[in-house]
Amino acid sequence: MNIEQLRIHCLAKKGASECFPFDEEVLVFKVLDKMFAAISINKRPWAVNLKCDPEKALAYREKHVEIEPGFHMNKKHWNTVHFDSALEDKLIIYLINHSYELVVSKMTKKNREILKQL
Repeated sequence: MNIEQLRIHCLAKKGASECFPFDEEVLVFKVLDKMFAAISINKRPWAVNLKCDPEKALAYREKHVEIEPGFHMNKKHWNTVHFDSALEDKLIIYLINHSYELVVSKMTKKNREILKQL
C-alpha cells in the first residue's frame, strides 16, 4: 500500500475528510470532527497512526513488528502502523476500518444520526 491508496481508502469512508490541523506535514483524516487516522506525509518509511481497541492493540503489537504503540498519541488507544513494510494491504485496510468504526461507535447518538444522513 502506498500513501495515495491509504488516502483514497480513508476518504471513501462516510463523513470522512482530510486536513492539516497541526502543521503542513501531518495529514489527518476525520469522521465528522473526530480523528481516525494521521500520517506524516514527508517522513519515510510511511507509517499511519490508527485508533485501536486496547486489547486488540496489544495483540497486534505482539504479532507484528510493524505495529507499535502510537507515536505522539495515547499509547493505550492508538497504534502506529508501518505500511511501507511487509504488512499485507488487507490487514492495513482492516485496521483503518477498525479505527473508523471505533471512532464512530464512540460518537454521540446525534452525530451518528448526522453521519447516517450523509
